[in-house]
Amino acid sequence: VAELAGSPGAARAVGNIMKDNFDESIPCHRVVRSDGGMGGYNRGGSSEKINKLKKEGAIR
Repeated sequence: VAELAGSPGAARAVGNIMKDNFDESIPCHRVVRSDGGMGGYNRGGSSEKINKLKKEGAIR
């Protein structure tokens, strides 16, 4: 997201913005950590994030 916004060094800032996002029209559950870990999710925790990604076919 940071790279697409033209600021590839701003990944941490994007993460902080996304963690505080409560607008359900923004699919912030699709943001994962740079090491491939799931990270947190402010709408139900990591398990809900994993369930959403599985439902979308992004992970198994």
